[in-house]
Amino acid sequence: MTGRPFIVFDCDGTLTDSHHVIVETMERTFQAHGLEAPSDQATRGVIGLSLPVAIEHLAPHGDIDALVETYKETFMALRTSGEAVEWLYPHVRTCLEALTEAGALLGVATGKSRRGLDHVLKTHDLAHFFVTLQTADTNMSKPDPEMLQTAMADAGAAPHDTVMIGDSPFDIQMALAAGTHAVGVAWSDHGAAALTRHGAHAILPDYEHWQTLLSLPEAA
Repeated sequence: MTGRPFIVFDCDGTLTDSHHVIVETMERTFQAHGLEAPSDQATRGVIGLSLPVAIEHLAPHGDIDALVETYKETFMALRTSGEAVEWLYPHVRTCLEALTEAGALLGVATGKSRRGLDHVLKTHDLAHFFVTLQTADTNMSKPDPEMLQTAMADAGAAPHDTVMIGDSPFDIQMALAAGTHAVGVAWSDHGAAALTRHGAHAILPDYEHWQTLLSLPEAA
């Protein structure tokens, strides 16, 4: 890196341990429409895509708009009841504080809705760490590079100074398409080896090793 580092995080499965909530919500959504629920593996495989795109992958012949609305309603009901808890992974706050103190700019690029992202950031008091928040509400779904390119434009960052960190192949593909560094997380449901096969330049073992995000070779 030659300029000020810009570190962009995915949310679900990267900052927050929320996949179990997404799987439960998807199962209830499909059942509400009389459809066979997708397997846990199938749902986890589309996490990271925008909600309409994810549901279209799981139910290509279903009423996508109706399923999306039911999913949103179901998720909100689970959140209101206290069943939808999105915990931070260990040492996330320590990592964000250390990166900020080291002079890095931070951002978020997620397939989550802006309302959902705002809730997570408010719940865990994280919003002040980030200079840009990009969601699927206003950008093309991953792996299209649009939301990462928009984040870089907001931060005034160049691709060679930008690191995208995520848990899914969609994050890695987006980073490569935008010409940035691509870093996977070791706790990914897809497995670190799969992220490496998709082109990740490095794998973050945990957030205690945050220095990894500042010591990458030039992205290809």
